[in-house]
Amino acid sequence: MDKAQRYNELLAELSKLAHEYYTLDNPSASDAVYDSLMRELREIESANPQLVSPNSPTRRVGGQVLEGFSKVTHSARMISLNDVFSHQDIIDWETRIHKLTESRLDYFVDLKMDGLALSLVYQDGEFVQAVTRGDGLAGEDVTVNARTIRNIPLSLPRAHQLSRGRLEVRGEVIMETDDFMALNKQRKKDGELEYANPRNLAAGTMRQLDSGMVASRQLRFRAYEIMQWLDELPTQANVYRALDELGFTRNMAATTKKNIDEIMEFVEHWDVARAKLPFQTDGLVVKVNSRAVFDSMGVVGKAPRAAVAYKYAAEEATTVLKDIVISLGRTGAATPVAIFDPVIVAGTTVQHASLHNADEIARKDVRIGDTVVIFKAGDIIPQVKEVISSLRPKNTSVFDYEQELARQFPDMQFERPEGEAVYRVVGGGDYILKRSLQHYASRGALDIEGLGEKNVEALVDSGLVQDLADIYRLSRDDILSLERFAELSTDNLLAAINDKKSPELARFIFGIGIRHVGQQTAIDLAEEFGSVDSLGSASLEELLAVDGIGQIVADSIIAWFADKDNQTLVDKFRRLGVQPVHASSAGGSLGGKSFVITGTLEPMSRDQAADQIRSLGGTFQTSVGKSTDYLVAGGKVGASKRSKAEKYGTQVLTEQEFLKMLQKSNNHG
Repeated sequence: MDKAQRYNELLAELSKLAHEYYTLDNPSASDAVYDSLMRELREIESANPQLVSPNSPTRRVGGQVLEGFSKVTHSARMISLNDVFSHQDIIDWETRIHKLTESRLDYFVDLKMDGLALSLVYQDGEFVQAVTRGDGLAGEDVTVNARTIRNIPLSLPRAHQLSRGRLEVRGEVIMETDDFMALNKQRKKDGELEYANPRNLAAGTMRQLDSGMVASRQLRFRAYEIMQWLDELPTQANVYRALDELGFTRNMAATTKKNIDEIMEFVEHWDVARAKLPFQTDGLVVKVNSRAVFDSMGVVGKAPRAAVAYKYAAEEATTVLKDIVISLGRTGAATPVAIFDPVIVAGTTVQHASLHNADEIARKDVRIGDTVVIFKAGDIIPQVKEVISSLRPKNTSVFDYEQELARQFPDMQFERPEGEAVYRVVGGGDYILKRSLQHYASRGALDIEGLGEKNVEALVDSGLVQDLADIYRLSRDDILSLERFAELSTDNLLAAINDKKSPELARFIFGIGIRHVGQQTAIDLAEEFGSVDSLGSASLEELLAVDGIGQIVADSIIAWFADKDNQTLVDKFRRLGVQPVHASSAGGSLGGKSFVITGTLEPMSRDQAADQIRSLGGTFQTSVGKSTDYLVAGGKVGASKRSKAEKYGTQVLTEQEFLKMLQKSNNHG
């Protein structure tokens, strides 16, 4: 998609979400979805500054001021904070601010509350005004509603020095989780619609014109800042002590930290402990403790240099769906897998997610090209939560599951048993297992003598082998219990299996049966990634970077490793001592040379010739291309490959010249 088009679509979507969130208090997407779309917008702006719109949401702090309340200009802008997401981000931030001061720094950290920012104004110790954040420059006068919040002091201690003159205290209006759940429980009992979350309810309640309604909602105010009074309150820690003295509720977890290591200990502790907090939080605020140094560092855009918001890993993120690949599990179940641009969800990078079944795809109307919300909670497998239909490209089409089954598996038949949501291969898991095991043991794969069609059927039908790895668990008594096997054939089969506990990596990759991965592709993958684990964690971009691998093959590899049955199988191979070995062939005497064979060869088959080329470090190709060095012309040669060889300047070898090259290379080896 054109970057300018994507940028304009994101602008429109973020503007809509901001209006719903800040003005209507009725968002159609979660904060994590909004943050993810905003990050994508920032990335486009960073890479394409010529596209940046003066009306971009990155240029403003909040939304519009609502009608119905008078507009009040803030004494000082109510700023927002830049987000950071990792230990390295904190280190980078500290490095930047150290360049701005020679002072020795310590830090003040607090929990980041998920509510509505509010500024309270006192005159000579008496509460006189409450103003919402609004757009940061001006907000709404909600004084009448704020008076109903029971933990907002209406009068301050007269003896306190801060009670003289004007005092402005900033903080967050929240609804605690227990109060929110009790309210929803009552609404459910009364047959009313339940509220989505405490943050939206708190924000919406503060904008109610009926103060009696506000009073009934059990809102609370938690303070985090006192404006001005710099000489009296030189540090953020002093501010919090003053808030205690003045009678404000604040987060008791807030504290000073000497360095990054101590900050990260605080981060890691509250990542777990926040589940027990009485209110919702999605992160922490980290500030330079000295208020004078804080002010001296200034503001960039709408955010201060001397503070950041550490955001915990979001459990939701947005990305663009590239493809839907159907994976066949061990039981013959056909499971759809979404392939998408890599995105960080719950602290890990994911590029595929389960779509469960055909009904789920239809219910959510998931289409290739859609912008989707990916959800992951804890160790749960990533899932496609929903589609952002307003960002859907015009040329998308409904995903036809049965048509895709026929396209992706033309040699198989599928059925959907009555009452089930899943399509399964006709013949079930045993049918697939028998075919898979024959392939695994075939000459092109692990070449296990004695695992032909009849013996494979006997092992599977008896229940001794329920997946590929089970052959490495077979005992002598197991095999002898079957009618087909005598002592000699049993011993020979066990020896052949045990001999392949350290197979060549390329043969193993080919043998496990990833769709569209042939022998040469398996060799290329082994050469590029060096292990099964590295291949299994490879990104779409890394796979596409391998010469000869296109979108279909890359998607198929990702889908295979995304399947839970296959993940279990790889782990089982490992537990049973199967350790594929990769010995790079790049250093062989034919290293770096690519060959194509056309026609028939007298002394050997084409497969045997390919094995010889590979064993000497060369690459065997099936068609002539720009990278082909030699075209070996055997008997009954077709004209098309010769013409391509002439086009690309590929050297043509006769059969005799090729055999001499092999002999010479073998002698040098």
